[in-house]
Amino acid sequence: MNELSHNLLQSVEAVREKWSERPAVGIVLGSGLAGLSLAVELGAEFGPGEIPNYPKTTALGHRGRLLCGWLDGVPVVVMDGRAHLYESHSPQDVVYPLHLMLQLGVNSVVMSNASGAVNPEYQTGDVVVLNDHINLMWGNPLTGRNDDSLGPRFPDMSSPYDVTLAEAGRAAAERAGLRVHSGVYLGMAGPNYETAAEYRMARTLGADVVGMSTVPEVLAARHAGVRVFAASVVSNVHSPGCDPVSGAEVVEVVARAEPAMRIVLSGVLDVIRSESSDDASPTAGSRDSIAVETHLE
Repeated sequence: MNELSHNLLQSVEAVREKWSERPAVGIVLGSGLAGLSLAVELGAEFGPGEIPNYPKTTALGHRGRLLCGWLDGVPVVVMDGRAHLYESHSPQDVVYPLHLMLQLGVNSVVMSNASGAVNPEYQTGDVVVLNDHINLMWGNPLTGRNDDSLGPRFPDMSSPYDVTLAEAGRAAAERAGLRVHSGVYLGMAGPNYETAAEYRMARTLGADVVGMSTVPEVLAARHAGVRVFAASVVSNVHSPGCDPVSGAEVVEVVARAEPAMRIVLSGVLDVIRSESSDDASPTAGSRDSIAVETHLE
């Protein structure tokens, strides 16, 4: 048994002592979106330090909890805050909670984050459903010896974000009259906000929004074959001569967008719940209990 498998076994056992349900969806709440956790019907809650090997987070607006329960009738496991590279975590540590979700049995992962917009058509508070990303974080959680029980050595990333879930989230936002876009996310390591030249570079490369998270987790999820939905809340829009950005302002702006993100999330969960109730055949990204048990041997 390798070190990751050993550590995950300990973490899974700690969760299973309090919650035996198999979650269908893993949800990652980004900066300023912790309030969405209040919508979860709790089955179990784990605070910082209560799950062995689970990374601690120090980032503003990230409480570092793991919540297990139900949201819109769907069994879920929720990361109430995430670890980041800029906290001196390795890429592998950053995605450890994601691997824990996978071992608990999730078939889909829903991610959220706060981001700065480089697309001049965007406005503060807009929701951006991600359709692609650019990795400039100078780190990859898949680096090193590949664990074939998790996924292939060279996973395809030509379409990292699930089209069906993306359409569902965007359609839910449009029905509610929200400002919503489809866009490309560019990940940078942080923790500083970008320079004016870096913002120009991001736009030149084809990005719409820039942030400091999400990409490592997407890589790990797609490596493992589960489907991914991700959305950003625009915390600020870069323009020549724009005012400086602070972390507190980002959290405050994004918190005001929680109702919009809740609508988007409900649209995604509606599709997943419908698939489950129709007893649909597993998607290409599905995992089964046999695969989970094999990895933990």
